[in-house]
Amino acid sequence: MADIPDQTRTEIEAAAFRRLVQHFRDRTDVQNIDVMNLAGFCRNCLSKWYRAAAAERGVEISDPEAREIVYGMPYDEWKAKYQK
Repeated sequence: MADIPDQTRTEIEAAAFRRLVQHFRDRTDVQNIDVMNLAGFCRNCLSKWYRAAAAERGVEISDPEAREIVYGMPYDEWKAKYQK
């Protein structure tokens, strides 16, 4: 593996995370169950991992707040618009 400074690695990981989140936001046609069946995780899993990472750093984020970060809107709104 390349010798990447920790700060740069963190920046790369953050950029990859942001791109994944944007991809999920753009692909509203893909249902969570489909992602779960294929990849073993979904948008909700990602929001729980986000919340857990925040808590490990002393930042409390509610489940609805974490979901809104991943979905780009309140979860109930996303479900009403896109969930089949």
